[in-house]
Parts: sequence; structure tokens; C-alpha cells
Amino acid sequence: MKSMKSACAVLHVCFWVLLSVQAFGQTTDQKIPVRFQNSPEVNSPPSYSHAVTVTGGKIIFISGQVGLNKEGQMVGPNDFRAQTAQAFANLKAVLAAAGARPEHLIKLTYFVVRLDKEKLTAVREVRDQFINKANPPASTLVGAQALFRDDCQIELEAVAVIP
Repeated sequence: MKSMKSACAVLHVCFWVLLSVQAFGQTTDQKIPVRFQNSPEVNSPPSYSHAVTVTGGKIIFISGQVGLNKEGQMVGPNDFRAQTAQAFANLKAVLAAAGARPEHLIKLTYFVVRLDKEKLTAVREVRDQFINKANPPASTLVGAQALFRDDCQIELEAVAVIP
């Protein structure tokens, strides 16, 4: 009787494992599609996508990256381009620590203090050295009154997906 209960318990566990695998239907070696899309009903942007759809994969949410170096010092306290380059370098390092690369980015949000045309141009030039221009991430740029420190001029927040 005891062996019959053990056999039933094993079968019960096997049933639930098989049911779970069938219900979720994904294995770790499948390629998960990420699709970058623009609507034909809206002006197509040259440097970002309107939408990115993800049907699985490992999603990475990246906190705001700023112009601080490894020692916690602000790079170029009065140099917007230097801070932007450092923020992107920090973003790249954080992506790498999570097992991702810049081409895995699906969403970028920029917060820029006292946004003007010159800063917009600098952001675009630095960004274009960093992102996958064939499939640029969805993006939002926000002009901000201030960030977490008086000398901080830009902050980048991101989402990435590893297929």
C-alpha cells in the first residue's frame, strides 16, 4: 500500500510538471521575437521606433543613469556632452552586467535639464554611436527643471530585452 501511494505521488508530480510545460509552452533555447514598429498613419521618425512588441524573453529595467563616473564624481559638471557620453557609458556597463548589449534596448527615456536645440543635437549625436540605428528603441525625451543633483544635466532610463 505504501509503494502504491509513493507511485501515485510520483505520477501526480509528473502530471503537474507536464501540464506546466504544456501550458507555458516555451523552452529556454527558443528565439523570442522582438518587433520594432512604426505606424503608416504617423510620421516615421528617423531615430526611434514608435512601438516595440515583445512576446517573451528576459526583460531588464534599468534605473536612471547619469554622468557620474565609477568614483561617484560628476563628469564635466558644466559639459552637457561629456555627461551624456558618461551616462551612455554607464548604461552600456549596466546592460553588460545584466548580460545584455545596447542592441537589446527597446525603450529609452531621456530627462534633460533646460532642454534646448543644442542639447537635443548633442543627445542625438552621442546616442547614435550607442544604439542599433537599424532598429532604434522606442524613445521619449523630457525637458526637466532639475534632477537629483544641481550639477546633473541628463538622466537616461531604459528597458532592454534579451531574446
